[in-house]
Amino acid sequence: MKFPLYIVFAFSVLFLSFCKKETKTVLPVLSQKEKNQIADRDSIIDYAKKYLGTPYLYAGNDPQKGFDCSGFVSYVFKNFNVSLPRSSNSYKNLGVALDPEDFKVGDILVFYGYKDRTVVGHLGIICEADGMHSKFIHASSGKVNSVTITALDTEHYTKRFYKCINVLSK
Repeated sequence: MKFPLYIVFAFSVLFLSFCKKETKTVLPVLSQKEKNQIADRDSIIDYAKKYLGTPYLYAGNDPQKGFDCSGFVSYVFKNFNVSLPRSSNSYKNLGVALDPEDFKVGDILVFYGYKDRTVVGHLGIICEADGMHSKFIHASSGKVNSVTITALDTEHYTKRFYKCINVLSK
């Protein structure tokens, strides 16, 4: 009687070895707040990108006329009910500096002026987060003279980097 039992057991093992194993991918569970924050950050960048190519205009904060860096940043965030200073120098003491590994899309990069390292002279919004290799969107008075996307790791901006701040969550 044991012989048929061995055959059934062997057949079962053989049969199961040909069955497809179902694997489940476990995704992290995000709270509603985290889901909204991700959507908000992506929405901010999508909105900011609508203004790529808008001319640079000193003290400008109107897409019909042009933007300066702080005018662009405040204009973009105002659309999402985030009130920010209109002057770049007002960002010197705003927020807590983030470590590069904590940079996120939608965080604000703060730079010293290119002539004076005691005064904040430029701002941008991270649109691709990768620490000190991130890319940011900003109103540039440089060669492009418009809203553009630039790599943070260019020598011009690396030398002037002051800090990165998160203005979207406490």
